[in-house]
Amino acid sequence: MSAGGAVTTPQSFLSFDFSLKRVGVASGNSLTRSATPLTTLTQDGDARFEAIARLIRDWQPAALVVGVPRHPDGAPHDNTARAQRFARQLAGRFGLPVHEVDERYTSVAARAEGAADVDAAAAALILEQFLRTV
Repeated sequence: MSAGGAVTTPQSFLSFDFSLKRVGVASGNSLTRSATPLTTLTQDGDARFEAIARLIRDWQPAALVVGVPRHPDGAPHDNTARAQRFARQLAGRFGLPVHEVDERYTSVAARAEGAADVDAAAAALILEQFLRTV
């Protein structure tokens, strides 16, 4: 229940750890505030967005979350702009809210945890970071 006594409906999310070659994907929800790695997409162009469309159909998320990389000091770099462009493309193609999350060190953390699929595990860490704020 929310502070006003109204029942809040849990929301589901899909998150993305974007790179030019691979996009890690995870799902999660606001009830458990946890995320599960799903897959890593290796397609590019339209094929990548077709795969994302299938995931959106299957998981019916309320919103999408995209990890935006930055340098350790917070400064943007080339991949920062690419990830932000990807976030805008998702919003435009699928009409869902898209939230950007600072994703510094998520791939490093996923590797340190021994993840079998580092990109999907990083996407789960990105989503869990987001879920702590909602």
